Amino acid sequence: MTAAARRTPEGDHRPADVVCLGESMVAFRPAAERAPLAGAATFARGIGGAESNVACALAAAGHRTRWVGRVGADGFGDHLVAAIAAYGVDVSAVQRDPDRPTGVYFRTAGERSAGLPDPPGASGPPHSEVLYYRAGSAASAMSPEVIPRATAWSGHVLHLTGITAALSAGCLALLRALTERRPGRPLVSFDVNYRVALWRNAPEGPAVLASLARRSDLVFVGEDEAEAAWGLHGAAAIRSALPEPRVLVVKQGAAGATAYVRAAAGGPGTDAVLTAGGGPGTGDARTAAARTPRTDAAPLADAVVSAPAPSVDVVVSAPAPSVDVVAPVGAGDAFAAGFLHGTLRGLTPGQCLRHGHLMAAAALTAPGDLAAPPRRDHADRLAALGPEAWGRLRLGPGWTEPTPAAPASAKERTP
Repeated sequence: MTAAARRTPEGDHRPADVVCLGESMVAFRPAAERAPLAGAATFARGIGGAESNVACALAAAGHRTRWVGRVGADGFGDHLVAAIAAYGVDVSAVQRDPDRPTGVYFRTAGERSAGLPDPPGASGPPHSEVLYYRAGSAASAMSPEVIPRATAWSGHVLHLTGITAALSAGCLALLRALTERRPGRPLVSFDVNYRVALWRNAPEGPAVLASLARRSDLVFVGEDEAEAAWGLHGAAAIRSALPEPRVLVVKQGAAGATAYVRAAAGGPGTDAVLTAGGGPGTGDARTAAARTPRTDAAPLADAVVSAPAPSVDVVVSAPAPSVDVVAPVGAGDAFAAGFLHGTLRGLTPGQCLRHGHLMAAAALTAPGDLAAPPRRDHADRLAALGPEAWGRLRLGPGWTEPTPAAPASAKERTP
């Protein structure tokens, strides 16, 4: 992704649209395409971290974002902070630890979301080949005593992932403190991000992730990771196991995604869903002044964080467009950023899902963890396509920047 032209000035403490808290690391991947780690002689350096990926993507899409984390007082830490700031992310709350290093990791181009084993008979280099060197990192020392609640709650939305919970007991305590329901808590977005390797020596990991999901307002989870972590099969089973979040988004890979949106049962099709506009320090649930008919044309941001009872689910699905995949890395983070992008703009659940797919497609058609999101007008045009035109869409490298000589419509497949 090209560095954003604007920068959020360090020390700017205005409320962010989204605060993203978690570990970021320096990432190395083989310079040769699809080379396994054992055969790679040279590596390309990048940055990686689920939460900072979301912050960078949202900043590039025009939102005010802040990354909260810790890095070492070393060269890798210098690189991370500078690289993330270059996207327009506020890094003024990042802490530097003189006694602990910045984490690094090595990966191939095919890392999968849950880090699951390859299926029997799979050919080519391993899809999930990734090696972390993060034990004892500066980020693993995060805790409620180290990260002030006011810093983490300094935005309208706080975005967290299950990766942070696996780093240390202090990190888990921090996530539990930040997801506690008390006055001033912003809307909490939580991406389960189950990583088998991180929880290998902690059998309680799946239960920990389920508990954190239940404490959150907006939850993202992939069908594959829900099956790996909890033995759940299908979106409906996942929703039955996680009824608490106001919005649950189940990612279904190439098939698309399904959103379960909690709706008030006060009348046919009425609802209030989420608001990201209240900001910290309001101390209330921002009850909607009036109920509006609940259809997919109602903005996702037209509602409240705490659902009135009784309530029911509105279920909205959106198929994913066909994508010519360059590297399946970072797509989950990009999808979350796209969905949050739609939520912050007050779009409908269906439009939020489509924007999630479009940002994921941008990541899938670029080699690194971060990719330039599509221009807003371009993404809006594609997200507004009818079902048939959306179904014909095929996105390949370079699709995010249509040119007069190759307009976006040329990327759409004909029946």
